[in-house]
Amino acid sequence: MRNMSRRSTIATMVEKLQKKLSVKHIDGVPQDVKQGHFAVIAVDGYDERRFVVPVSYLKHDSFVRLMKQAAEEHGFDHEHAVMIPCRPSELERMLVEIEAKEKIRLCKALFAFTKICKNYN
Repeated sequence: MRNMSRRSTIATMVEKLQKKLSVKHIDGVPQDVKQGHFAVIAVDGYDERRFVVPVSYLKHDSFVRLMKQAAEEHGFDHEHAVMIPCRPSELERMLVEIEAKEKIRLCKALFAFTKICKNYN
């Protein structure tokens, strides 16, 4: 049940992000925001920093919690970026951790694929 609720939350977030960055806004989307990514701005008082984040990070619980908090505090109505209520240094640390987890997951999948391929030879 928890997984179903989580998928629903992620689907809702992705849908809101897609609407926000829909074709009618495509001219205003910065060039560094490539397909499959979205921009966020970490805000803590006067300290702000912008990040470009892969949509795949919405699979990670820590990032989903942060996005829920962002939706509650700021909504998704800001131009071309999601405002995230946390220190930029904290978000940067979280993104580095998620990136490491994504790379490990990818390496494991590649290793398993290689092992399967060797079994067929």
